[in-house]
Amino acid sequence: MERLDKFLCDSGAGTRSQVKQILKTGRISVDGKPEKDGSRKIDPGRNQVTLDGTPMGGKRRLVVLMNKPAGFITATEDPSDKTVMELLPEELRHLDLKPVGRLDKETEGLLLFTNDGGLLHRLISPKKEVPKVYYARHEGQADQEDVDAFAQGLTLRDGTRCLSARLTPLGQGESEITVCEGKYHQVRRMMASRNMTVTYLERIREGGLSLEGVERGQCRCLTEEEMQELDAL
Repeated sequence: MERLDKFLCDSGAGTRSQVKQILKTGRISVDGKPEKDGSRKIDPGRNQVTLDGTPMGGKRRLVVLMNKPAGFITATEDPSDKTVMELLPEELRHLDLKPVGRLDKETEGLLLFTNDGGLLHRLISPKKEVPKVYYARHEGQADQEDVDAFAQGLTLRDGTRCLSARLTPLGQGESEITVCEGKYHQVRRMMASRNMTVTYLERIREGGLSLEGVERGQCRCLTEEEMQELDAL
């Protein structure tokens, strides 16, 4: 059993305040009868809830793609820093979305959110080998020895062992790095282990997803087709 207002929020009917107003206007029905009491307990498996005659389905599975700007930490809350949750549109903030992995405060680019715990764990698991592609500007110039070292799997200065990764030099002080895991500050630490301090870092792709059409600081919900492609990874 759960509260009617929570069920409506989870169904995407609106924020808490919006759902409260919707209930007041008599647009919600439970088993065919108008209902204005948001605290009423319902059984989603037995009671039919409708909004303007349209059935509500309870918790919607969502995946959101954000183009993260610098200056925000990847956390659901923090007492001192701005978090990526503040960048989500108001209508998405109540849907129990959680970041998929982390981008550090100064790293920009592609960051996913989902309310599907199973999908979240699959995407961050190294066993699934979901490729995450980064563009980096850095000191120095990557050469073939660096490329080979990344491919063999680096051991970082603190002894951390990294899986095989792909380093693609793009020119003086620029590289593309592809990893299939997400250790703490991994790309920055991998580059530093080869004496190339990163000065700018952006995640540009994850799996088959890119930042195309999403401006910095903005986000969009994935289509059902895109979510199915993630499920297949």
